[in-house]
Amino acid sequence: MDCKGVYGRSAHYVDGMPVLGSLESNTHKNKLDPIEEKDMEKIKPEIISSGVLSLDEVIQGFRLGDNVVWQVDDLDDYSYYAERFIYQGIRDGRRCVYISFAPHDPVLKPMEHLDLIPVDPGKGFDFFSSEVHKIIEKYGKQVFYVFDNLSSLVVEWATDELLANFFKVTCPYLFELDTIAFFALTRGKHSHSAVARIRDTTQILIDVYRVESGTCLHPLKVYDRYSPQMFLPHVVSHGKLVPVFNSGDAAAVSASRHKKVFLSTSTIAPWDSVYKKLTQYYETGMDTLSPETIALKQELSRMIIGYHPLFNKLADHYLTLEELLNIRDRMIGSGRVGGKAAGMLIARSILLKDGGHRDFSGILEPHDSFYIGSDVFFTFLVNNYLFRLRLQLSENSRITREMFEEVEKRFLAGKFPEEITEQFRNLIDYFGQAPIIVRSSSLLEDSFGNAFAGKYRSEFCTNQGNPDERLEELIRAIKLVYASALNPDALSYRRVHGLKDDDEKMAILVQRVSGVPYKHYFFPTLAGVTFSRNLFAWTPRIDPEKGMIRLVFGLGTRAVDRVGRDYPRMIAVSHPEIRPEIGMGITKYSQWDVDLLDIKANEFRTLPVSELIADGDYPDLKLFMSLYKDGHLSDKHPGRMGGANLILTFNNLIRQTDFVEIVGEMLKIIEKSYDHPVDMEFTAFVDSNNRIRINLLQCRTMTIPGITGPVVMPADVPRENILFSSSKIINGGVINDIRYIVYIDPRVYAGIEEHVKKSVGRVVGRINERLRLEGVRFILMGPGRWGSNNIDLGVNTSYSDIDNTAVLVEIAREGGGHTPEVSYGTHFFQDLVEGHIIYIPVYPDIPESEFNEEFFEVSENVLAELLPDDKKFSSVIKLIDVQSSADGAYVAVVADPQNQNAICYLNPPDLIS
Repeated sequence: MDCKGVYGRSAHYVDGMPVLGSLESNTHKNKLDPIEEKDMEKIKPEIISSGVLSLDEVIQGFRLGDNVVWQVDDLDDYSYYAERFIYQGIRDGRRCVYISFAPHDPVLKPMEHLDLIPVDPGKGFDFFSSEVHKIIEKYGKQVFYVFDNLSSLVVEWATDELLANFFKVTCPYLFELDTIAFFALTRGKHSHSAVARIRDTTQILIDVYRVESGTCLHPLKVYDRYSPQMFLPHVVSHGKLVPVFNSGDAAAVSASRHKKVFLSTSTIAPWDSVYKKLTQYYETGMDTLSPETIALKQELSRMIIGYHPLFNKLADHYLTLEELLNIRDRMIGSGRVGGKAAGMLIARSILLKDGGHRDFSGILEPHDSFYIGSDVFFTFLVNNYLFRLRLQLSENSRITREMFEEVEKRFLAGKFPEEITEQFRNLIDYFGQAPIIVRSSSLLEDSFGNAFAGKYRSEFCTNQGNPDERLEELIRAIKLVYASALNPDALSYRRVHGLKDDDEKMAILVQRVSGVPYKHYFFPTLAGVTFSRNLFAWTPRIDPEKGMIRLVFGLGTRAVDRVGRDYPRMIAVSHPEIRPEIGMGITKYSQWDVDLLDIKANEFRTLPVSELIADGDYPDLKLFMSLYKDGHLSDKHPGRMGGANLILTFNNLIRQTDFVEIVGEMLKIIEKSYDHPVDMEFTAFVDSNNRIRINLLQCRTMTIPGITGPVVMPADVPRENILFSSSKIINGGVINDIRYIVYIDPRVYAGIEEHVKKSVGRVVGRINERLRLEGVRFILMGPGRWGSNNIDLGVNTSYSDIDNTAVLVEIAREGGGHTPEVSYGTHFFQDLVEGHIIYIPVYPDIPESEFNEEFFEVSENVLAELLPDDKKFSSVIKLIDVQSSADGAYVAVVADPQNQNAICYLNPPDLIS
């Protein structure tokens, strides 16, 4: 998206200042309004006006003692604000001084009551600094100063260090005398350390930059002042500075400002030398790559993306030299970007280059992600004496939750090198107060065959507060993501999938959170996960090859996690209006809560949908909600919409927009390029022209269950041997040699105290580990939703607590409140598929389930024998040794996903093959 498309017509100049065209009309003059007498009352007496009312409103005016640094690309931008500041100062009767020392055009024109004092920097740092101090001393208190562009001093003194020294020795003196002083810096011309010293010393640092259609202003530091919008980028429109809230617009604006955010020193290492050679080649503007350049491009790609053959093939074909250099320019540290970042980047490039008849450049939101290279992870481990701890935990057969809590504390106490912290600060400056998410992107994550879905951490940063507070929040999030590399689920996943000895560095992907503000909340309108194959085709009319979508309102956490009472909208791409539910079941199996970021409270929150939309003024609400009245659902909404009787169905979105069609095309295009089924995470919204805009957040290969076709069901199983049956499954298989059943009766579970429920999952984890060591197969049977974060709806287990089970059964009893969720599309389901774990929901109170109540009641409980320390849980958890309880028999499970049939029965030992 170009900024002209977002903000209106191209820029024109008013008083030498480039300004934006009108969003609504070409009749407005878009300049920043000067202060009029009638407006002076809007500024508090102790506040000093900048001469531009809109700027005063953004930064809450100047204070005596402020040093104001303007970081610019064009000196005209600095001159514009300097002139208005001096005009206002003279008008207010202030003494105003212009200190001139640079060969560039004068920042200020001669004017009455402005003293012009030239100083020669060519005589050296000592002379120049001393002369400036004499001037300051002579003029005394409460003087307004404008200095020439500080960047010109580097030409005279040949070093950034002396420039920073001059600033650090001069500004505190100006501060002591209650002056206000303007300085300019040319962006991108100075070292990190020099800019950092200047930023640390100054009271105000403001970025002013051009976009294609105008000018943007972005306060990076404002000492002792704060507002929820202060540190956002602002565009000049209708004579005002307007904050940019929409994530896509902000990404387009900010990305145009910083082609290269992180400056680094050059070394002879290939990481730098290859990059330098390719940059020099790219800057020549040649269209055709020479064989040598192609080889260097592939070398840079391997350093950034890695060495997986399929990823390399896609990266070489789809990622251009410009894209690779852009990734490198937006990376903190060195190393690879990891699987999650690579998948996102390649998928976006595929759509933009192989989109066919559809132009995806008008559909995909711009992204301005950053990458923390995988080498930074090991630097952090080594510097904080965590490397040996990582080795020890990786060798440990089982890491408890309590052990991991201590690990997190060790990571949180760690420190980053100063040069890395400084780049984190630049990242915070770049995003301002826009919410961001810090996402794991390990080397193995989201690679071919290894999803690591939900194993590593992602942390939302609401990103409010002053720059130091926001930096602290970012660093804490990064440390938590690093610590998650050692969490029990991740280590268990690596062990189960034979990855224990593979190189697993943790890179990090930092993304702008998609969405727009509503009230004091921030969230995307739509989010979800989508699959190019639909393994949960709930009617024969659905074409599994077309894929499916799991859609929610708000942040996508509710689409990929098993949460509370919520059910996302399941959409079959081939038949989007056919739901798995029918009739009034739709009202039950819908989304009731929304995840969002609370800007005021600076935290992640969950709210009832009805509470959030109670005012009925959320944009395009009629596309997402159906009206429930008199026992019926209606998609027609007469009058103003309220929140009480509305159900999230997304019916009108499906019928009135091409959302499903676009997602379906994306899936097929990417699957074709990958030559493998894929799944994607995304956010989306409907713009003012009813057009769909999508932000592709993640893409990876989709794991297909081992058995998806018909399975031969056993015939003539004696009724007394049947333990249960089911007619609602997703993944199939045949298992004949199951020895143990872990059975948690939903009726017993519902009656135990909360603190006991919280412990049940850990006990299940210990059973899981013990039976793994014995090398035997077992079934887990329990109430409602395994892995739910709501312990009243099911046993709260993690991946490492269930990773060795052969079959996972969710039991629903009438009136028990424990309802199984066919959680296709969640990280939980991904775990089951990748682990070849058969999932079966069972409804004992339905006669067709053939639930063998007697077997589960009379079978002996051997929990105390297997785990003596957990015998106190024997009244809740029954561990059945089937061989002992059924005369040497084993349990067999046969699940047919195509015909939606499953049976679990006792298999006499002589029939086990």
